[in-house]
Amino acid sequence: MTFMSAKPNFHRAKLESGRAVLAPMAGFSDAPFRLLCREFGAAWAVTEMVSSMGVVMNGRKSFEIGEPYEGEPDLVIQLFGSDPQVMAEAGQKLYEEFKPVALDINMGCPVPKIVKNGGGACLLQNPDAAHDLIQALDKAVPVPVSAKIRLGWDKYNAITVAQGLEAGGAACVALHGRTRAQAYTGQADWDKIEEVQSHLKIPLVGSGDITTKELFNERRHKAAGVMIGRGAVGRPFIFSEVIGGMSLGVGDVVRLAYRHALLNVAWYGEDSGMRQMRGVLGQYFKGFAGASQVRGRVTQMVTLEGLRVLLGELFPEVRLEDVEVGADFAGHTAAAHKSGHSSR
Repeated sequence: MTFMSAKPNFHRAKLESGRAVLAPMAGFSDAPFRLLCREFGAAWAVTEMVSSMGVVMNGRKSFEIGEPYEGEPDLVIQLFGSDPQVMAEAGQKLYEEFKPVALDINMGCPVPKIVKNGGGACLLQNPDAAHDLIQALDKAVPVPVSAKIRLGWDKYNAITVAQGLEAGGAACVALHGRTRAQAYTGQADWDKIEEVQSHLKIPLVGSGDITTKELFNERRHKAAGVMIGRGAVGRPFIFSEVIGGMSLGVGDVVRLAYRHALLNVAWYGEDSGMRQMRGVLGQYFKGFAGASQVRGRVTQMVTLEGLRVLLGELFPEVRLEDVEVGADFAGHTAAAHKSGHSSR
């Protein structure tokens, strides 16, 4: 099925705001975290990557990963896979289920279990396959599509890949400034990001090593937009900082960490929700006095009450009694998958 009507110019319009975008990160950019980042001003937030084959096979976990929270604005779902027909069918199913404003394909994940099946960064070795994949998805859904790539597999070929994606119908490309061979070592090359943008008519969103307002301002001119990933973990307020907002004080950070835990429990249930927070909670307390001890203790918490008591002991001056999930977050809503979230 091909949609002939013109698609909305979502990416370009949003990037005009000058705000940063939350990158898709497996294990991190779930519904609770996306909510916080959007509240602090992220231009949009991309979900964790969803298996296209899992969606086609009606796998519950795949639908849950892509599921929006109640009232989530500007939902962008990221898919991974290597088969154009499967990608197209998955995109249709996710659009019908959740009505995202855009869909994205992961073409940069360096994890072996993804690349061994031809997905993720493996596509960087075959620009024609990347083109066919984005084209199939673009023809299948009525919303704009994009892809997130790296500089290359083990050498720089991002210009060729990105131009192929543009020719295939991509409305936007996000580029992480490292090759797959680098994984997350070394430094992201923003000069190459700038070079790739100069060869495209569509907007390019640069990604890599944005951890401060200063770095954001230094690199924002090199692409149409800036994407923040690991720099937002434990610091969703970075999206406010980069557009001129005030940094949070210790008390506000403690309250935010506790609210994140409340959101996780509301979304996953207490057992899974607190377990999910182990890789996140400690990040909120980087730079605090006695940070290593604080982080070691908070990441051992298995109940909300235990976390509340511990935070009260460590930060007695901070009020947690009035911290709430918030009216905009109502937990699990997927019509076809009412049984709740599985732990991941």
